[in-house]
Amino acid sequence: MYILSATFSSTTFLTPRVSSSSSSSSSSARLRLVHPVRSSFRRTSSGCPCSFYSSAKVRAMAEMVKDKEEKEEEEESLSAVESAQRRETRHSRTFLNVTSEAELLSAIRVETEAGRLPSNVAAGMEELYWNYKNAILQSGSPNADEIVISNMTAALDRIFLDIEDPFVFSPYHKALREPFDYYIFGQNYIRPLVDFSNSYVGNISVFYEMEEKLRQGHNIILISNHQTEADPAVIALLLETTNPHLAEKMTYIAGDRVVTDPLCKPFSIGRNLICVYSKKHMNDVPELAEMKRKANTRSLKEMALLLRGGSQIIWIAPSGGRDRPDPVTEEWFPAPFDSSALDNLRRLAEHSAAPGHIYPLALLCHDIMPPPRQVEKEIGEKRVIAFHGTGLSVAPEIPFSDIAASCKSPEEQAKEAYTQAVYNAVTEQYNVLKSAIHGKQGLRASTQNISLSQTWV
Repeated sequence: MYILSATFSSTTFLTPRVSSSSSSSSSSARLRLVHPVRSSFRRTSSGCPCSFYSSAKVRAMAEMVKDKEEKEEEEESLSAVESAQRRETRHSRTFLNVTSEAELLSAIRVETEAGRLPSNVAAGMEELYWNYKNAILQSGSPNADEIVISNMTAALDRIFLDIEDPFVFSPYHKALREPFDYYIFGQNYIRPLVDFSNSYVGNISVFYEMEEKLRQGHNIILISNHQTEADPAVIALLLETTNPHLAEKMTYIAGDRVVTDPLCKPFSIGRNLICVYSKKHMNDVPELAEMKRKANTRSLKEMALLLRGGSQIIWIAPSGGRDRPDPVTEEWFPAPFDSSALDNLRRLAEHSAAPGHIYPLALLCHDIMPPPRQVEKEIGEKRVIAFHGTGLSVAPEIPFSDIAASCKSPEEQAKEAYTQAVYNAVTEQYNVLKSAIHGKQGLRASTQNISLSQTWV
């Protein structure tokens, strides 16, 4: 669902444009009709066909870029909320009217046969339904069937809306909260996939420390590993009882795949994003490489403006993509960090008017929505979904000056040493979370540096 995989070189940063959105948390009466039900646990992805491109489809991609520009001009005079309201008004209610599994699957077939739903997207929607249902059944919830129909009805409705009227992301996208609250939609969709009895947060006191710094006008940069499309929702769910403000305010550096993949877009719309083209995919279509670099430069400027205003919390995965298991041992571990990506963020933070702080963040949630074993160029991956425990931990701030002071040689060595220090801190936390969740040690996995808790208990 959520794919926030981005990195960039010292000069690169994205461009898709259209509406940013209101940050209001209010929701309309209509939203409540499609609002997914909360599960009975403890804590009771849409786009047009041209989103799929490869090196053989350069012309289609160029046309998509042109369409984005034309749509931007058309809606330039509209506010984000007005634009969203117009989309809702013109939207059909095909999936909102279903009340059973049979009706839901029939609606997919009807829209496909009518030519209103591309066959590849339809296949992805049906596969997503079955995988989501199987995952919810694993949870043992007595309300599993109700949860599946409610959440999948909302998800397919949002996916189909974007087929009818594609949403185009601006370089800086603010979470769309009205007239439909995409943030709450994403939270309620992922919530029943999280086994809270086997989930943990590390160093909750440091999250409180970050929140206080934000209140003082400081900027926070979270350097994190990245595991699934659901990472933003997992972060928000695990902080829901203690630091909800952090999760709602957080801005994610997001790769272009999360804003083009049909099954991902509705979930991405509910997050604050700085949209970039990942360096890993920069040359997938050589003819588009220069356009991507220019777009990334524009996004870099948007980020600089954000940081200049202060009180920003920004998440980035400097690996440039999701973690993958070792092909031999099958063990998962944080992917290595790109030092240039981390250094870009550090420099931006240092040169903004507000004080900046860098914290290492570790995530363990790959079981609920693992990525493909290999990095794929094509958009439209298979979604595997499961019910499982998750983990989140943050380490104390690591000042660059502390690392640089111990390096005798110039800046390049300090940059690499700093990257390694941050990566080591993420890996240390990750291993503690792994011991707690996969090793079944629970809270006993805590160490002198990493104190685990279950704040929702």
